[in-house]
Amino acid sequence: MGMGTGGGGDRTRPMSDINVTPLVDIMLVLLIIFMVTAPLMTQGVEVKLPEATADPLTSNQEPLMVSVGVDGTAALEGKPITLAQLAARLQVIKQGNPHLVVYVRGDNRADYGAVMRVMAHLQQAGVTEVGLVTEPPAR
Repeated sequence: MGMGTGGGGDRTRPMSDINVTPLVDIMLVLLIIFMVTAPLMTQGVEVKLPEATADPLTSNQEPLMVSVGVDGTAALEGKPITLAQLAARLQVIKQGNPHLVVYVRGDNRADYGAVMRVMAHLQQAGVTEVGLVTEPPAR
């Protein structure tokens, strides 16, 4: 009457149970791997962000991160880049995504002029949606 596992008299009937144990094993291993590697996937440029009180921005898409180091060097998504290369690359990205959002992570100790040079190159690339990343004040 019920669906058996093939232990009875009718041997021509296929087994209808699915063994999910190997699937669960693989999923647990993948979960552990992602939990261990996720903290290692941080931005590659060490930046001490300025503190400010502001509400977090919400966006439907993942923004690009442009970092400005203490020495004024720029990095796109953690990879060092010159300002000329930054403008050219952002123009190409903007063609594929007209609503591109860019967040600038300027080091607190960086020269104001260095951050403004990066902002000028963003404007030259046609990026109109730019946000500045800060940290909440220490309590």
